[in-house]
Amino acid sequence: MAISILNKENTGLIIVDAQEKLMGVMGKKERVTDRMLKLLDLARVFQLPVIVTEQNPKHLGPTLQAIRETLPGYDPVTKVDFNCCEVQAFNDCLEKMSLQNIILTGVETHICILQTCVSLLKRGYGVHVPHHAVDSRTEANWQIGLSLMREAGATITSTETIIFQILKKAGTPEFKALLKIIK
Repeated sequence: MAISILNKENTGLIIVDAQEKLMGVMGKKERVTDRMLKLLDLARVFQLPVIVTEQNPKHLGPTLQAIRETLPGYDPVTKVDFNCCEVQAFNDCLEKMSLQNIILTGVETHICILQTCVSLLKRGYGVHVPHHAVDSRTEANWQIGLSLMREAGATITSTETIIFQILKKAGTPEFKALLKIIK
């Protein structure tokens, strides 16, 4: 499968279940949160659409405060399904966005991220998973999730690779706005 280069015109960001209680048990919470915030900065600068999901928020709490504060509007899709694509509200949001490519982040890599990724690929989306913007409770499950998504056809990438693909060139106002997060 050929790797596609992302562009601002048809790319969106999905943040899956980056909730207080879930993130508290992840192995790399700080790293993952940092990468998600960088991707939210990218989304803000280029006005990329963003979907945020929350798995059973009554028990797992809301999305991390740092992420909620960065969002232009906090309106998460709540779910109990592991696969976001099994949730009608998620599908409704996705259909309104006319996307070809999706940047998929959140937790857990081997559960919700994997199942959502495979469904999105089957629907014809290009799915880009920045490896340090997803996490699982264990390193082994994180690795398995990444491996299975790559085998399914997802592009396993990095946050910085995504940022530079969308930026396209240096010297622009967008480049200057994102320079602080690139360094």
